[in-house]
Order: sequence, then C-alpha cells, then structure tokens
Amino acid sequence: MSFIITIAVIVVIVLFVISVYNSLVRARMQTQEAWSQIDVQLKRRNDLLPNLIETVKGYGKYEQATLEKVTQLRAQVASASSPADAMKASDALTRQISGIFAVAESYPDLKANENYLKLQEELTNTENKISYSRQLYNSVAGNYNVKLQAFPSNVIAGMFAFRPADFLSTPEEEKAVPKVDFGSNGLGE
Repeated sequence: MSFIITIAVIVVIVLFVISVYNSLVRARMQTQEAWSQIDVQLKRRNDLLPNLIETVKGYGKYEQATLEKVTQLRAQVASASSPADAMKASDALTRQISGIFAVAESYPDLKANENYLKLQEELTNTENKISYSRQLYNSVAGNYNVKLQAFPSNVIAGMFAFRPADFLSTPEEEKAVPKVDFGSNGLGE
C-alpha cells in the first residue's frame, strides 16, 4: 500500500513539474511572439523609409545629413542583434523621422506632394503600431517575469534555466514634458 502511495505522490509531483514547465514555455513563447510583432512593424517602417528618402531627396535644399542619418539608423535597426539594440536604434530612428516631418513644414511643395503625404501617414500609423506592440510586449514580458520569480514556478524555472525577458524602456528624451507656448499662435496675451 505504501508503494502505491509513493508512486502516486511521485506521479503528482512529475505532473506538477510538467504543468509548471509548460506554463513557463507558453509564457516565454508569448513574449517571443510579442517581440516578433514589434519586429514586423520595424521591418514595415524600414521598408517605407527608402521611399520617404527618395521623395524628400527630390527637394534639393533638404538637409542631406538628416537623410544619411535615417539611412544609417535604418541599417542599425535591421542588423540589431537583440531586442534592446533594435529598440535603441528604433528610438533614434523615430526621432530622426519626426525631424524630417518637422523640417518638411518649411517646404510647401514637399508638404503638398501626394507621395510624401501618403508616406507620412503610413509611417505615422506604423509608429503607432510599434508603440502599441511595445506596450503589449512589456505586458507579456512582465507576466513571464512574474512566473519566473513566483514560487513554486521559480524553482522549476531555475532547474530548466529560464531567463527573464528584458523590458523595453522609453528613452529619457521622450519622457520630458513638452513645452507648450500659445503666445506665438496669437492665443496668448
């Protein structure tokens, strides 16, 4: 009788370990899937950028250094070896793209160009998708990391060398409170 109880206890423990292991694998896969969604959007943006650069290049006075920086950052995003590296390059690229849009305000012909307007809209939509995907990734990564740290799954995670997922942080420049000045628009005193 004690032999049967011992076997039953061992079976329950093995089933428990398998269950926890599988939940950790599912959580890790969800984290990887969330990252792949970001990767898809980064690729989409990288595919749109050459068209934007060519459209903007047609306006000879446009700042060449900005376009070269966009091309360089685009290559860094594409060749990044980790999600953290990709997001660091992506954040810098986002700032450069915003700079292109801001400087384009000085070029009425460029602002009126239909291709430019379509590309601007597509890139804006893609940036929004990247932002949403980052939020989703951080949420999924947080859930996964909690499983890695909570007892008893932390014991099983340690036995099978599960590693925590990195969070994607917001660059300090983007955390700054924007300065609003209504005086230049005739709205101030």
